[in-house]
Amino acid sequence: MHKAVISGTGLYTPPHRISNEELVTAFNTYVQQFNATHAEAIAAGTCEPLGESSVAFIEKASGIQSRFVMDKTGILDPERMKPAIPERSNDQWSVLCEMSVAAAQQALARANMTPADIDAVIVACSNLQRPYPAIAIEVQAALGIEGFGFDMNVACSSATFGLQAAANAVQLGQARAVLLVNPEICTAHLNFRDRDSHFIFGDAATAVIVQRADNATAGHQWEILGTKLLTQFSNNIRNNFGFLNRTAEDAALSNPDKLFVQEGRKVFKEVCPMVADLIGQHLAQTGIDVNQVKRFWLHQANLNMNLLIARKLLGRDAEEGEAPVILDTYANTSSAGSVIAFHLHNDDLASGTMGVLSSFGAGYSIGSVILRKV
Repeated sequence: MHKAVISGTGLYTPPHRISNEELVTAFNTYVQQFNATHAEAIAAGTCEPLGESSVAFIEKASGIQSRFVMDKTGILDPERMKPAIPERSNDQWSVLCEMSVAAAQQALARANMTPADIDAVIVACSNLQRPYPAIAIEVQAALGIEGFGFDMNVACSSATFGLQAAANAVQLGQARAVLLVNPEICTAHLNFRDRDSHFIFGDAATAVIVQRADNATAGHQWEILGTKLLTQFSNNIRNNFGFLNRTAEDAALSNPDKLFVQEGRKVFKEVCPMVADLIGQHLAQTGIDVNQVKRFWLHQANLNMNLLIARKLLGRDAEEGEAPVILDTYANTSSAGSVIAFHLHNDDLASGTMGVLSSFGAGYSIGSVILRKV
């Protein structure tokens, strides 16, 4: 068995940014138009009026202050309220591939590696642009990597599940190094006309290089001490969009459940203790006391969830720096969130430092990766 280390990470940030103020203005304009158009039905009691959103509501509910997006104009247009991303021809690199390559190039540079050093590519994310050919194989071709590639989807936990797959391949000698990429265009599956969720998501892509420790030359390496995964079926976070939609009624594609839907309060109540329990069990099984862990890079879905999980683990509120927050700037970027937190908040830690990277989401799915700074 070979030791596996994370030797490089990369981050692609889209060019456009939307503040809460901008998002609320667009949403409330839509609400006012809807209520005016349906005024008679609302007065007759046959139609429920829509409620407006506010910056205070968003920040209290989530901790989110802004988000980066692939397209801003379409989202803020009250007549459209979804990103405008033109379809590309089969001769062009796909949008997910383009994002992946940008993040991967950063990770390769940080790891002091070239595409020739990579033997496998994994693209793990919540929403794949197409079923086949695999986006991973396209990324492999775009970068000139020999070997193999495959896609995987475990919703927001795709990063940790992908990290386990990458670590396994390296530890078993199936690959010298694996490129894991998490390209997320979350705004494309978000219902911007839903008050309870219109603010949740942003777009981003992350990349991680996992390689054999004896081949690694980068200055910032993190040994993967162990991974632990858990899934439990729940309908509380769901997206019913898929290829079978076209076999049902034509109107089915316009149903809200073909986009992201969740029972937020149930998710909060059920997932937080599951995550804390899994991480606690994982640390105990690895022989590490929770107080030895200096940093938790948690999934960036909701500030209140992360605060509660850290409190359950530590028995106290996390101190500044123990559980870095990036969702205030990036919002929820699904599988990319915990990796963004790791990418931006790990260089300051000393050799020998212990950390835990964890993601959690639809499924339910939860992943824990214990790391030690080399």
